[in-house]
Amino acid sequence: MKINLYGGFGEKGRLGVGISTTATKLLFDIGIKVGATGRDYYPLIEVDAIAALDAVLISHAHEDHVGGLLWLLEQGFQGRILMTAETLAETGQTLKNYAEQRHLENVAFPQERIELFKAGDMLTIGDAEIMTGRSGHVAGGVWFCVEAEGHKVLYSGDVVPDSPVLEMDAFPVCDLLLLDASYGADAVSGDTRAQQIREWILQNRDGCLLPTPLSGRSLELMALMPVNFAIHADMRAALAEQIAASGALRDGVAGRLKQFLHNAQGWREDQALPRCPLLTFDAMGRAGPSAYAMTRALRTGWPVLLTGHVPEDTPAFDMLRDELADWIRLPTHPTLSGMVSLWEQAGKPDMLGHSCSAALLRELAEHIPVVRQDVKSGDMIELGEA
Repeated sequence: MKINLYGGFGEKGRLGVGISTTATKLLFDIGIKVGATGRDYYPLIEVDAIAALDAVLISHAHEDHVGGLLWLLEQGFQGRILMTAETLAETGQTLKNYAEQRHLENVAFPQERIELFKAGDMLTIGDAEIMTGRSGHVAGGVWFCVEAEGHKVLYSGDVVPDSPVLEMDAFPVCDLLLLDASYGADAVSGDTRAQQIREWILQNRDGCLLPTPLSGRSLELMALMPVNFAIHADMRAALAEQIAASGALRDGVAGRLKQFLHNAQGWREDQALPRCPLLTFDAMGRAGPSAYAMTRALRTGWPVLLTGHVPEDTPAFDMLRDELADWIRLPTHPTLSGMVSLWEQAGKPDMLGHSCSAALLRELAEHIPVVRQDVKSGDMIELGEA
């Protein structure tokens, strides 16, 4: 079995993992790298490898996991495309925000080719058996465990083992774990960060902006809100679908979020800024309503709180650099205790950390010694005979 690290290793963004047997070639995720340009925007998979793929499986609809789908099709991909219904519902908006304009204009979204599955389904593609489970990161988000040729390889996509909102399924024991290591060895708990965000919101309760991804973190922010809030009007339907997603939320959470969403004030760009906290998408101010809202916040001196990854060459990065925005991480990836727990759950296998820098991996290896630090995007690993 071969594992190709096409993107997301030693870096944040452009996730792409190839898992191949002698008979079957699979690609897990096809993301883009925010802030990059040209060929660096996409995973390092070449045209001949793309043509040989049997299928691409998408873990969820964030840009670093699905933003390169139209590019993949332009490069000649003819295989199967598999994702959950929730991921499909959000992929169009992600591509609108992050696909290159020439792809949006010239590459038709292949709706008729999409094959839907549910988290928890067992998939069979060629000689590979693929277990799936809920990721805890977004509604409809999944991890994948591939069993073939006597090996089990688990690719986690983005996961959150201790989300107070979204459920995550336990990992099976595997031989190699490709784990979401976005935060490196950050040991600050989600509860602590959530309380810090609540306090910031209370200090700015008469008006502030919280840019957020349309899926995942938006629900987490809604759940911790200590005061009434507003959302961009175009978020309402998508948030309602996420809340209604079967089995996605922890027990008792859906009813509370439905009420929060019902009470949330709607806002559009032609209206005055609301006198309460406002959620808009996307999280980086590069696309969607946040691109306008962050500019308006700058003009008016409105407080802005960033709560996630802030890539270079984005409006969010510029504001943070110039001390025009605050930053408190709301964990939507595993913190240190969560990563250690997931690694132990998987049987303490060999491990690769994705979605983080080499420096963060070095820190993580002090706590999980088997984390490999000698690999990067573009590398290939071959598992020996069972």
